[in-house]
Amino acid sequence: MQKAIDAPTDPKLLRSATDIFIHVALIAIMAVWCFRIFEPFLMPVMWGLIIAVALFPIFRRFRSLLGGRSGLTGLLFALIALVLVIYPTVQISASAVQSVSDLHDRMEAGTLAVPPPSESVADWPVIGEQTHRTWSQASVNLESTLEEFEPQIRALVGRLVGFIGGFGLGILQTILAIIIAGFLFTYEESGRGAAHTLSVRIAGKRGALLPGLIASTIRSVAQGVLGVALVQTLLAGLGMAIYGIPHWGLWTALVLPLAVVQLPPLLVLAPVAIWAFADAGTTTGTIVFAIYALVVSFSDTFLKPLFLGRGVEIPMPVILIGAIGGVMLSGVIGLFVGAVVLAIGWKLLQVWINPDLPMPEVEAAAAEGPPSAG
Repeated sequence: MQKAIDAPTDPKLLRSATDIFIHVALIAIMAVWCFRIFEPFLMPVMWGLIIAVALFPIFRRFRSLLGGRSGLTGLLFALIALVLVIYPTVQISASAVQSVSDLHDRMEAGTLAVPPPSESVADWPVIGEQTHRTWSQASVNLESTLEEFEPQIRALVGRLVGFIGGFGLGILQTILAIIIAGFLFTYEESGRGAAHTLSVRIAGKRGALLPGLIASTIRSVAQGVLGVALVQTLLAGLGMAIYGIPHWGLWTALVLPLAVVQLPPLLVLAPVAIWAFADAGTTTGTIVFAIYALVVSFSDTFLKPLFLGRGVEIPMPVILIGAIGGVMLSGVIGLFVGAVVLAIGWKLLQVWINPDLPMPEVEAAAAEGPPSAG
């Protein structure tokens, strides 16, 4: 009995336990240190990886046209993507920043004016009379109306300024992510091998299917959700810019998060169309714009089957929670990365809970393997 009590005080056992503790502590310190160094680049790298995986089938066809030269194809692909992304986003963000800045400056200077409403506003169902009364009051004495709603207005403007600032940062991160995606395309063969080796090391033989599962999930979300959202946003912005909607860039920036979380862009486009009718009356232009707004809002009904194809099915609540959580954690880019990462986590959880889960869509994707940092 005495030996059992004295055993833990054995010098060899204590030395061994101390060595193990020191080794684990050093590994943990090194891991945390490396992560802290890499952390500023985490979102652009993740976003670049998502772009590379989502567009890899297109890249592969493009590469075959250039004689299989991955380096040249990756460079051209990145340059084309930068041109396609930078111009519209710069136009939208510049308009949005200018709109919010002008609104903030005019509110601070007390020079903000509201035009009187059209008489037809009073005929709107349910909200017509109250809207016409408040609008008329604001056009006659804006200062008193602003004082009545001052806390809400200032809070809204502050949030818009923060959102637009984050939108600009998101553009810079997207540019960096596209450059990273170009490198991933160039080294896709070594990256595919590294992803396979790491997956097998973590999960054994079944881990060989994990790169295919992750690739299929990324393409499903990126094409079926994010791709549709970007198309709807660009169409909404184009329509408002052509019609001449004031501050169209700001409204376009507000359409994007709604489209990503699967809410109809009509939540933004409907008030804009109502304003157009109130400002210009019932004209051919306003009628066409209203019809266009409806088409854009419900375009996902035919865009999703076109973009999604045979992708992995992901529940919409997972996309919603991922997008909202991503924004709260990492800003505008988190809107995209959060939705994809949570969708991957959802599929991996399904596989872990049910190891015998059939994954036919993964078998095909496993043959390609996602490009990854190797």
